Amino acid sequence: MEKTSYVLEFEKPLRELSKQLETLRQQSLETGVDLSGEVTAIEGKIETTQREIYTALTPWQRVQIARHPKRPYALDYVGLLCENFQELHGDRQFKDDQALIGGTAFFEGQAVMIVAQQKGRDTKEKIARNFGMPQPEGYRKALRLMKMAEKFGLPLLCFIDTPGAYPGIESEARHVSEAIAVNLREMAMLRTPSIAVIVGEGGSGGALGIGVTDRVLIFENSYYSVISPEGCAAILWKDGAAAPKAAEALKLNAATLETLGVVDEVIAEPMGGAHYDPEQAAAALKTSVARHLGELRGIELPQLLDARYERYRKLGVFEEIGSVR
Repeated sequence: MEKTSYVLEFEKPLRELSKQLETLRQQSLETGVDLSGEVTAIEGKIETTQREIYTALTPWQRVQIARHPKRPYALDYVGLLCENFQELHGDRQFKDDQALIGGTAFFEGQAVMIVAQQKGRDTKEKIARNFGMPQPEGYRKALRLMKMAEKFGLPLLCFIDTPGAYPGIESEARHVSEAIAVNLREMAMLRTPSIAVIVGEGGSGGALGIGVTDRVLIFENSYYSVISPEGCAAILWKDGAAAPKAAEALKLNAATLETLGVVDEVIAEPMGGAHYDPEQAAAALKTSVARHLGELRGIELPQLLDARYERYRKLGVFEEIGSVR
């Protein structure tokens, strides 16, 4: 259990039990008294508490796990899944956006193109990467790499992890909405197989700007939403503190997204979240990506494009059951 010093509010009972366990073990070492019975009892209680907490997470608690500062980021997964990642820089128009990175790599011996949203760990890196919020030049860089992937026949792997595109004045001045809109259009017609994975936060158009792919995968404690819970709370309840209520209303649950057809597969995480065992999380992701990529490579390009079109056309379909009087 004890792999991170950052503890979420609902995890505090586990932290207290872990402290008790450590105290018992230390006492046993210092006094030579056999406390194995007490240790076993506490270990059993920890296991039971873990199951009780992590099998009944609320949407808001899952959002908190998705934002956990120790959670693996895109480059962590690239390092665990791929070999020889070569980052490519710049949009050839304005500058290099470090919040959205990309480049070539090898996945199971096959050349692929990586496009990913990357957050920072420490304060300096968070500022450099703009807290994972890309600006228009980031999306234009992503589009440049997508077109390169298309030209050389490289499958596209996108890693989504952003609270949203950067909403600042300078970002708007350089037309961030237009950059995202162009990406939506071009990804819908991209002539190469593509997979997107939501590894943390999937916020609004900022996520969708690299998310129009043939398959969309999501980790079970990630979220993918039209707006953040805080943003929704501010609009509907005029109070950002209503974020937990907003998370419930937005149905920020990966399983719900799968039921609605928004995502194609939910990837299981280690108990407590991916940050407790990044290697296990990456192994599960690798198996999933390999399977979907194998399926996509077996589809002829015209059929692939048709299937992609149909995938997004059917989202949001509704039925009218009668006129309202």
